[in-house]
Amino acid sequence: MTSRIPRDSRLRLVRPRTLAAAPRAMTQRPTRRPAPRPPEGTPAPAELARMARSVLAGAARVARWADTVLSPARDREGTASGGTPEGTGTLSDATAQRAATDLALTPAQVRADWDTARLAGLVEVHGGIARPGWRLRAWNRDDSAVLRGWVALFDAWSIAHPGPDGREPAAVAEVVSAMPQVLSFLQLSAGPVPVPQLLDLLEQRVTELRTERCEIPYGPQPEPVESPAEDTPLAPLLDWALHAIADVGALTCADGQATLTPLGSWAVWVKLEQICVAAQSPAGNIEQGAEDMLRGCAQLRPNAARAEYRAWLAARTVGSAVTELLDAARGEDALLRGLAFEALRVVGAPAEPDVRSVSDETHLRPYALLWLAEHDGHDPEDAHEVLTREEATWLWVDTAAAVADHGEAPLLVRHLESAIQPTVPALLDEVRAVGHPRTVQVLVALAAAHPDPALAKAVRRAAFQVHTGGN
Repeated sequence: MTSRIPRDSRLRLVRPRTLAAAPRAMTQRPTRRPAPRPPEGTPAPAELARMARSVLAGAARVARWADTVLSPARDREGTASGGTPEGTGTLSDATAQRAATDLALTPAQVRADWDTARLAGLVEVHGGIARPGWRLRAWNRDDSAVLRGWVALFDAWSIAHPGPDGREPAAVAEVVSAMPQVLSFLQLSAGPVPVPQLLDLLEQRVTELRTERCEIPYGPQPEPVESPAEDTPLAPLLDWALHAIADVGALTCADGQATLTPLGSWAVWVKLEQICVAAQSPAGNIEQGAEDMLRGCAQLRPNAARAEYRAWLAARTVGSAVTELLDAARGEDALLRGLAFEALRVVGAPAEPDVRSVSDETHLRPYALLWLAEHDGHDPEDAHEVLTREEATWLWVDTAAAVADHGEAPLLVRHLESAIQPTVPALLDEVRAVGHPRTVQVLVALAAAHPDPALAKAVRRAAFQVHTGGN
């Protein structure tokens, strides 16, 4: 006796869709939040970028010279992009002299510009070899890349201009820690501030830092010994800090007063906004590691999750945050894999080198390729076109594993519609061939969830064949 319903119709995928939505079966891509507006009078981003390009012009020039002259394809001596035998990525004496000759500079100027290029991300060091960074590639077309590079230099002002010789290192460290409050005061003042007033503020902040560190243990104690840092006058260190920050283009010092430049005022405002975002974490996951943070965001709505990602990222350096997110994505939980790349979308361009570097890892490759396609300007709905058929199928199984572990049965059934294969038999053939480690569990869960008995039977048979290694 034959079935009253044609078997082919039972095993055909209805309303087929592309895999564009597959990575978001558990987390839908939200609309962008409007960015907070900077203070009135702040130049437009294009003008800020012009200022940043001016500050970094020398660094960009040296970085381009290294890219052109010392690239592996053209370096007769085999030295790649300024790499040194010591593996530090610094310039050797011969290379510095060669650059000085070509650029009509002194070797000291070349070294200073090279160090600035490294701090601004125009040059990146990988395995002891220096090569052009993504910001140099985007220098003329991407204002945000230029501004990020300058902010990186601004954050590293004390590295770009080390503390004065002969000063107590602990006192120098205290001044560096206290300068953000001084800069915040300058930003809020929106005009020139006398240096003596800044010195008073610095001394108060340093005293607070020392008090916060003070711990009185139980039991009898010897007479307290005064720290050498406490005897160090702070006025010369403030002078050093102000001029170091002025050298990176964030403020000016004249007539006994300090004033933030428009670029510096904007940068301090950005930092203050990041602190406010971190303080307003909706789910309280800032102190958690990446894996626990992502688990905490799993049940949040898309906009709330993105706010949580921003808060978590604001409390960390970009490099360490990206590393943590990629480590979480390498785990066995497919849901965390998808969420980690959603968080990396919030990071944006600074994550590009790290995401590109993991595109050869089987578990991460489809996610990385989609991320890179969107980063390069593809419409999110069309980004799936960069995936091969096998990669798309692998991603379908991985997303199904996330749904099976954390979602409900109807969601898993709906996920079937996102497959690119037109029929269930074709899908099952390709799923078996792709070799995803969760294939059996996904097929068993799908068979248990699907209301169509004929389809469920076919899926169970496929699961058994994968389990036994049969055809």
